[in-house]
Amino acid sequence: MRSLFFLALIAAPALADDPAAHSGVARARTGPEPSDIALFVMAAVGVWLARRAMIRRAAKRRED
Repeated sequence: MRSLFFLALIAAPALADDPAAHSGVARARTGPEPSDIALFVMAAVGVWLARRAMIRRAAKRRED
């Protein structure tokens, strides 16, 4: 019964009547997409948070 559920879950997208996610025709790129900018911003925030945490950790060790 459990395997039947997983089989139905895997087969569901193939049996759906929804149209394709894209037409397959590539268009000319004129600049970065919003998702590219969002990815860059999230990576920059992650690097900033990691650096801040490492600096605070090193400062705490110097105080001891």
